[in-house]
Amino acid sequence: MNAPLAERMRPHHIDQYIGQEHLVGENAVLRKAIASNNFPSFILWGPPGVGKTTLATIIAETLERPFYSLSAINSGVKDIRETIDKAKRQQFFDCPNPILFIDEIHRFSKSQQDSLLAAVEKGIITLIGATTENPSFEVISPLLSRCQVYVLKHHSKEELIKIAEQAIAKDRYIKERGVKIKEWENILRYSGGDARKLLNVLELVINALPDDKHEIDNDLVSSIIQQNMSTYDKTGEQHYDIISAFIKSIRGSDPNAAVYYLARMIEGGEDIKFIGRRMIISASEDIGLANPNALLLANSAFEAIQNIGMPEGRIILSQAAIYLANSPKSNSAYLAIKAAQNEVKQSGDLSIPLALRNAPTKLMKSLDYGKGYKYAHDFEHNFVIQDYLPQEIKDRKFYDPGNNPSESKTRQNLKTLWKEKYGY
Repeated sequence: MNAPLAERMRPHHIDQYIGQEHLVGENAVLRKAIASNNFPSFILWGPPGVGKTTLATIIAETLERPFYSLSAINSGVKDIRETIDKAKRQQFFDCPNPILFIDEIHRFSKSQQDSLLAAVEKGIITLIGATTENPSFEVISPLLSRCQVYVLKHHSKEELIKIAEQAIAKDRYIKERGVKIKEWENILRYSGGDARKLLNVLELVINALPDDKHEIDNDLVSSIIQQNMSTYDKTGEQHYDIISAFIKSIRGSDPNAAVYYLARMIEGGEDIKFIGRRMIISASEDIGLANPNALLLANSAFEAIQNIGMPEGRIILSQAAIYLANSPKSNSAYLAIKAAQNEVKQSGDLSIPLALRNAPTKLMKSLDYGKGYKYAHDFEHNFVIQDYLPQEIKDRKFYDPGNNPSESKTRQNLKTLWKEKYGY
């Protein structure tokens, strides 16, 4: 019983695979590719625990192809070249290409990704990459252009329950216990939509059950997880919990907590570009117009860490995190675009005022396109009152300036220009 439950329950056939029906369901693209034994190199993009590695191994086993697996965390260019050399030696007439599976391919540097190009291009290997990050940003263009990208979705509640029930019914160590799940909420909550984490939680709870207890409820799950938190976290799956705590500490203006969670991520080997991207988002979503320089600094920090790398990159991240945490906060820009999107969804494509329409042809001019438009620079202070929104929503306000020094000036300026219209 040394192998964890998630490994013991790993499916070995496509019909045992739960979820991702858009890829493996009847007549879906990957099922067809497996049936035809003809598919290009591809990249599986999706959150943790949705079956990327499992799908790659099922394909290799079903097609009986040689299968090599590398992790971008601990593999270098030398490992890649050695694996490609092995694949070359296994090439025989009419023999299908070996499959090279690379987990967390987004962590490979440009030179590491470059070393894969020739082998993929010449058909020495069929590459299957797995990533939790957008391949458009993390995979070099020449390699990405030679691969299909398939997006995997979070497991639904029903799929997670099905995976857990299957483990309870089929795993020979667990089914002997006669365990019954009375309440699912906390098991699902601790799993965070991650099937691997779900099975880890389930195994931890069942192993901690007294011999005379067979029902699992929410209180029992919470109690056991809290008592065994170090065991629960030993696989380093706190990725999303820590980044969440980091961003919430910045949002809450606590620089000490922000630096602490930053240190947790750095010591845990988190991708510094992932941290940098999240800080750019926070600079706009949480700080926004209260301090527009925050976005500039966060973006500069992101560019700097790509040029500098580690270990010095940690100092740049620390400076940026502290600056963001200490900045005044406003989510007015976030709320404005959210409100505007909701309006568009509700009201559809409203007619644009004729005065604002483009009139490149005589016909359009004859239809009064552009007629009555007032050119702001022709007026005092480069401003004139006119309606810019569609008539049906001409008085609708999406942007409400935040309560901070920077946006207080904006609020006053809008009042001065627009009088009652933007009186807020």
